[in-house]
Formats: sequence, structure tokens, C-alpha cells
Amino acid sequence: MRPHSTACDHIWAHATDVRPAVGAPEPEEESMPSHPTPRRTPLVLTAAAVLAAAALTAVGRPAGAAHRTLAPEPPPPAMLCAPAGTLKGEGGQRASVSLCASGGGAGTSLSAPATCGRAGSSASYTCRTSGTWTLRRDGRTVATGPLPGGRENPGPGTYEVSGTVHVRSSPAGVDLRGTVRATLTLTDPKPAVTHRIEADRLALQPNTTTTVTYTVSRDSDEGDGSARFGLIGEETSGVELTTADPRCVNPLVGRYPSSARSMYALDCALTDLQPGRPSTVVVRARLADACTTVVSKLGYWMPRGQSLYTGGMLAGPTVTCSLSTPRGN
Repeated sequence: MRPHSTACDHIWAHATDVRPAVGAPEPEEESMPSHPTPRRTPLVLTAAAVLAAAALTAVGRPAGAAHRTLAPEPPPPAMLCAPAGTLKGEGGQRASVSLCASGGGAGTSLSAPATCGRAGSSASYTCRTSGTWTLRRDGRTVATGPLPGGRENPGPGTYEVSGTVHVRSSPAGVDLRGTVRATLTLTDPKPAVTHRIEADRLALQPNTTTTVTYTVSRDSDEGDGSARFGLIGEETSGVELTTADPRCVNPLVGRYPSSARSMYALDCALTDLQPGRPSTVVVRARLADACTTVVSKLGYWMPRGQSLYTGGMLAGPTVTCSLSTPRGN
């Protein structure tokens, strides 16, 4: 539902900055004949070349074309790992787990690679780790998520990382659960805010229909006005999200010729976001007996020439649900 991707000027600590060699061999000069044959350049060709040159500005942009601010080229992703603990189990099961953070953009991705084995076994095991992670700084929880998985870049600093992990092997033989911990020092600066999402209501009640107005703003001259705005409720709650905005649809699901749509979600294609000109989307959330939260997110485009991964993802406000008696909408 959204474009992907992400940009910073530094990489994680302890990563080596390796850049490809620049330059190519100079082409060999062609030998000239001892008696060059005079050539005439037609006047029309010369005039066309002059006109073409005059139509370009000093930076090679067609005269009169709008200036485009390109997002800075991000550094290549880098990974920082630290040993986090060893899990042991019956029959000589053993798994050594590391906690790793990777970045190079607007996001922080956490993973927990492991090596595992079993005492007395000659099998070569491949380990797969799942679970959840928590990032803390000065005792305060900064972010949580699934393993592997990511969140917004928390900024530079020293973080305590804990993981509740489940390590399984292939072939079968190792199946361990436990908690591991490590300390990681991150150096990526927190990216400058380029977009914002605001909502005028932050609470819903069961058996009511609530109108929520979302305001999406672009605050940076980088990139362009295109973005995908998404809203998602809990699928099993029975919530229906609707709008009269022609830029939005409930996502189409199923194979053709199915016309079924996910009424608990909205997908809006915004194309006119400009600094100083936010866009609003008015949404009606109809709840049944069950409570549900509604999360919002924005995927945006930050062009850098013909590069592929040049987008970003922004989490917006979460509209919660209360079982208390509504006071009216």
C-alpha cells in the first residue's frame, strides 16, 4: 500500500565505509590522416546546436523548468551486532544468539541470528530465530517490534536491547526459548521530519459512527507531492472505514473476478502534497459491538534520479477505542 524505503548521512558504528573505485581508462586517441579532408558544417545544424545550448540553464535544466530538490543519497545499509546470550536445553541443545541492528536509512531493523547445535550430534544445523525485541535507553522503552523487524530510526545513542526468542533448527533437533540481552551503540542521526499525519479525534466507541479528519502535511522541499495514506482497523472487529474522498478506496482483495473489498482498511493516493499546502481526508469509522484501534501510515516518494529504493514510511496517530458511554460525535 505504500512505497518503500529511507535516508541518513551516517551509518551504524563499527561499519566500514567501502566505496567503489571511480574513474575509467582514458579512451585512446584516434590517429588523424596526414592530409585531413575539409568538412563543411551545414548552417542549419550549427543554428540548431546554438538554440539547443541556449535552451539549457547553467545546471543543464531546460529553461523555465521547475527546480527539483533531490533527497540526499543514503549510505549503504550497515549492520552492528553484539553477543546476547546462550540458550541451553535438554539433550545438550545449545544456541548462541546475537542481537543485530541494521540501518542506513530512516528505519532501524532488529534481528537475532543464532548458531545452534546438539551435544554428540554430527548434524549441521541451520537456525531460525523468531520472537520480539525491545529497545530501551536510560531505562525508558523507545521501541518494540517482532524479530526480525524494524521501526523508525531512534537516533544516535547507547541502547539496551532485549529479545524474547524462539530458536529452532533445520534439521530438527534444537528447539529453545529464552530471553537474551545486549548493548548496542548506534550512530545514525535521526532523520529530519519530512511529513506529518494529524487526526482531530483519537478515540472511538463501540456501536457508534465517528467522523475523523486526518491532515497530511509535507514539510520538506525534498521529493514531490506523491504519497499513499493508509488506515487499518482490526480485521475481525467488524469495523467499516468509509469516505466520500475520490482519492481513497477500500482495498480490493481476491482473485479476478472477485469484487470483495476490505472494509476495515482505506488506501488513499495523494498527489498534491506541498509545503504549506496540507491535504485532508475525512473518514467515517463505524464500529460494531467490538472495540478496535485504527492505525494510520504514510508511504512517500523521495526521488533520487533513477534509484529504486527512495521512499519512506511514516507511522501516524493511532485512534484508540473506549468502552465508556460516548458523549456524542
